[in-house]
Amino acid sequence: MLRTRPFLRTTEFLWQEGHTAHASAEEAKAETLQMVEVYAELAESFGAIPVVKGEKTAGERFAGAQITYTIEAMMRDAKALQAGTSHYMGENFARAFGISFNDADNVQAFAHTTSWGLSTRFIGALIMAHGDDRGLVLPPKLAPVQVVIVPIAKRNDEAGKAKVASEVARLEGLLAAQGVRVTVDKREELSPGFKFNEWELKGVPLRLELGPRDLEEGVALLFSRLGGDKEKLPLSEIPARIPGALEDFQTALLGRARAFREAHSLRVDDYETFKEKAEGHWLYVNHCGGADCEAAIQEDTKTTPRCIPFEGPAADGPCLRCGEASAYARRVIFAKAY
Repeated sequence: MLRTRPFLRTTEFLWQEGHTAHASAEEAKAETLQMVEVYAELAESFGAIPVVKGEKTAGERFAGAQITYTIEAMMRDAKALQAGTSHYMGENFARAFGISFNDADNVQAFAHTTSWGLSTRFIGALIMAHGDDRGLVLPPKLAPVQVVIVPIAKRNDEAGKAKVASEVARLEGLLAAQGVRVTVDKREELSPGFKFNEWELKGVPLRLELGPRDLEEGVALLFSRLGGDKEKLPLSEIPARIPGALEDFQTALLGRARAFREAHSLRVDDYETFKEKAEGHWLYVNHCGGADCEAAIQEDTKTTPRCIPFEGPAADGPCLRCGEASAYARRVIFAKAY
């Protein structure tokens, strides 16, 4: 039975998960870092979701881990979503479960282990990072259908329908030959407007509309799910233009999400301002790292420390709440989260 947030947390959900065992801490830590980079590459290059890579504070680490790395993504309501994690376990789990080996000196030693995973929560991230009031907006690299072609013709105009169908089939073949995931909506019982709305709801990046008048003019109408504008595109140019249009869509989608995150991120140096800005922002703050301080901040504002970013503003003052020295080299991101 589903709970209230499908794709984020349900009674059962699917994981991509990996575990490795290494002879040394250095090897295991390198693996842990490598996997958080892999997840960040997936999110940004394929999902068009900009993420902040960083380390969790001690209070937010995975139970039993010595280090937890995360990728944090901002959703369209400015809340943070932990979109993937990678953990260095040290020898903790190896000692608990008897994972040992004979080292180079033929001495029995416990392995240094890692654990890393990405779940169906990432689908939720795609929905919430890009969707709007009209439905999904899917990045072309992950969209099951990248282009939908909608033929338009009067039901009683058999000759017109045949001409349009012939050109649509030609375009479909040319696009498919280039590796474009294209489909044709041939459902005659539905109006063009109904089809347009349905494909927008499903988040298909590009739509081509072609009717008898367009055919006479030698053009098709190109609609972008991201911009919402229609452009007349010469039929002769469609095979060459569509792959580039999909790349532009992917780039623009990532850029839009990155700009939104930047517009909703602030450096804050005093606690009163922090409490005022906690809704709708990611807050970069100096933080002592204390569990009691984190608990008090959460009680006051419902925010939690999302990560100590690998890249970001350096810590340059005392903890904004308690005044103790900052425990980290960089400012810590606090935000409300899913």
